Amino acid sequence: MPLTTLLNDLTPIPSHPAPSWETLRSVPIADNGESLVPMSLAPAPIKVFPAYARMGIPGAIQECFVREGVYRALLAAARSLPEGIGIIVLDGWRPWRVQQYLFDTLHEAIQHQQPDLDEAALLERTREFVSVPSREPTAPSPHLTGGAVDVTLCDADGLPLDMGTLFDEALPASHSDYFEQLETLTPQQKKARDHRRLLYNTMKQQGFTNLPSEWWHYDFGDQLWAYYDAHDQACYGPAELDTIENRWRQQLA
Repeated sequence: MPLTTLLNDLTPIPSHPAPSWETLRSVPIADNGESLVPMSLAPAPIKVFPAYARMGIPGAIQECFVREGVYRALLAAARSLPEGIGIIVLDGWRPWRVQQYLFDTLHEAIQHQQPDLDEAALLERTREFVSVPSREPTAPSPHLTGGAVDVTLCDADGLPLDMGTLFDEALPASHSDYFEQLETLTPQQKKARDHRRLLYNTMKQQGFTNLPSEWWHYDFGDQLWAYYDAHDQACYGPAELDTIENRWRQQLA
């Protein structure tokens, strides 16, 4: 099927409300014990670009780790795309230090821009794009589980497709359904909308759910996934890399 025809036939991205974080935190977790695996092992059409390490964010690592189930689902999603289109993995499992840095940085930027916001409104605005840092076994930040992944699409040369905003832009236009809500679209906006639709439908077919405020953020197996896909429980809790230090701690416990 020609790409133009495929794009025209894609289902529009539905509108979903932001998650209720209190409800989400109550979703039980029965961790299935899957390991974190590096996405750099994946063959084409997967590409890996650890965005936070390339940005020089403190504590960021030069790899994108995900749980094994996420790895396989991502590879299946990439292989289902039309020829000449691939997936770029920008972030997966995240050290707590990086989550804290992102939260604090956005929190401070919003506070500087909107000094009249009270603490509750400031927290809600920050949570729109960065979840509260948490290593709690019953309520970990999604990216600390290895079940959350940030992705975009690329062309045959590996260059990112136009998605309407850059990765991690804290703007209303970053909401997944933003272009679905506009009555008229410029040709460039229509192209970005179609690219978002392609990413959304491709990921959804492999069992991922999307965080409505971020077109790039998808979940599989974590509490956000359970919340949006009506599962009784999550299968990924907080995870740690298989470092020699962690091995020794587990062996000596």
